[in-house]
Amino acid sequence: MGFARTCSVALVGVEGVVVEVQADLEPGVAAFTLVGLPDKSLTESRDRVRAAVVNSGAEWPQKKLTVGLSPASVPKSGSGFDLAVAAAVLGAAERIDPRVLADIVMIGELGLDGRVRPVRGILPTVLAAAEAGYEQVVVPECAAAEASLVPGVSVLGVRSLRQLIAVLADEPVPEEEPDRQGRPDPLLAGLRMPGTGAATGMRAMGAAQHDHAHDLADVVGQDSARTAVEVAAAGRHHLFLEGPPGAGKTMLAERLPAILPRLDRSESLEVTAVHSVAGLLPPGKPLIDAAPYCAPHHSATMQALVGGGPGIARPGAVSLAHRGVLFLDETPEFSSRALDALRQPLEAGHVVIGRSAGVVRFPARFLMVLAANPCPCGRFSQKEQLCECPPSAIRRYQARLSGPLLDRVDLRVEVDRVTRSQLAGHGTRGATTATVADRVLTARERAAARLAGTPWRSNSEVPGRELRSRWHAAPGALDEAERSLERGALTARGLDRVLRVAWTVADLVGHDRPDAKDVALALQLRTGVPRGVPMALGASA
Repeated sequence: MGFARTCSVALVGVEGVVVEVQADLEPGVAAFTLVGLPDKSLTESRDRVRAAVVNSGAEWPQKKLTVGLSPASVPKSGSGFDLAVAAAVLGAAERIDPRVLADIVMIGELGLDGRVRPVRGILPTVLAAAEAGYEQVVVPECAAAEASLVPGVSVLGVRSLRQLIAVLADEPVPEEEPDRQGRPDPLLAGLRMPGTGAATGMRAMGAAQHDHAHDLADVVGQDSARTAVEVAAAGRHHLFLEGPPGAGKTMLAERLPAILPRLDRSESLEVTAVHSVAGLLPPGKPLIDAAPYCAPHHSATMQALVGGGPGIARPGAVSLAHRGVLFLDETPEFSSRALDALRQPLEAGHVVIGRSAGVVRFPARFLMVLAANPCPCGRFSQKEQLCECPPSAIRRYQARLSGPLLDRVDLRVEVDRVTRSQLAGHGTRGATTATVADRVLTARERAAARLAGTPWRSNSEVPGRELRSRWHAAPGALDEAERSLERGALTARGLDRVLRVAWTVADLVGHDRPDAKDVALALQLRTGVPRGVPMALGASA
């Protein structure tokens, strides 16, 4: 009787559970039994592993073979267990010393010819192995760079099962013939799930810092909206842009990721883990260090926005935009069910999805930007009489955005129609993306210094009770906001959000704490009602 064991990882969302893969050989009729709550793709690994072992030059044991995946109560899915199953079988057959396998975590899919193919979720898988105390990991060669992002783990990248056998048996490692030149490497196909990028509206891994193709200076006019975008970036405040078609709402949203600071190490690992699980991590870029940008189509379902799907739930747009920007263009055209599902992740910073196959938790701390026309035809305005929609149609259209959802939006700005003189270039050109990004970074650093030693990183995350008790505004600065609360123009949540925006404005203009002008500008940005305060940040200093 032969017995061997090694380890792999079962992913549930972006969290992993180390699974012990055990192989047992007993005398009897040759059979291969796989137990431990596997799904369909994992059950099919019996045929893949057998063919890969034989085509790699090893002998398949002609005995009763039982492979167990422990703990058996955890659902296991995917083809990433193939490499561990093959190694455990070869260890039980004494082709490999079983003692060498016991403390190694193996992740990878096997082709019938023995090549090791990558799978989605390499980074969260290796993170789970490191948290469980394992120090050695075997992954496909093309995914070794992604696995190496985890500190304290020794990563071995192999291209075939033959190479793994040679390394573990202390034999000369064979050279694998490269694929024909001029064709993409077929092994890289496992890193990306076909069709997912188009379904989520992802831009190629976020906007690069100071992206010249999306410069903020390209936006004509719109001083109020530009100020709101800068405040939103500095404090991670949610933004609602309302205005006629062609005024520049989409242009502003597309340029927002470029003025956000680079992700730090922990944020990069979080974002990369989500994109790796979703199959959106591009080959050759194992670490995402720029804020992602996700703009789903208005026909997207609730599952596409918050996550879901058959079996184990997959991350949705709110998770793909984690630490970045979620842009909902033509927001009233989204289904009310999908929009209302955003309330929980907006408050909690994560989304919990329950399905028959299990409950998963995905991170979802994003900056939401809503864009909408003022009416069905888009020409309704208090200044011009160009709209032909009846008042009832305008009310129905605007009522598609529920009050509880809009109450969670910190900034609300009306984007005006661009004039002929502005398009002709008469007037001053707005600040470039690089200039605004530097101001945003300085404001973030001021907020980080103030919030040092707390669990919060930006002004939008600080609870209102903490702002009122630990960090006080200037005397009399909140008088107008408190009167708005008494009149019912603001809710208690709205007052807290005005205070957070006021702190962000103070950080941008260099004030130690918000004064009356900072709070007035925050009120104007929150309610959209003019209060006689210049919208230019420099003018409020």
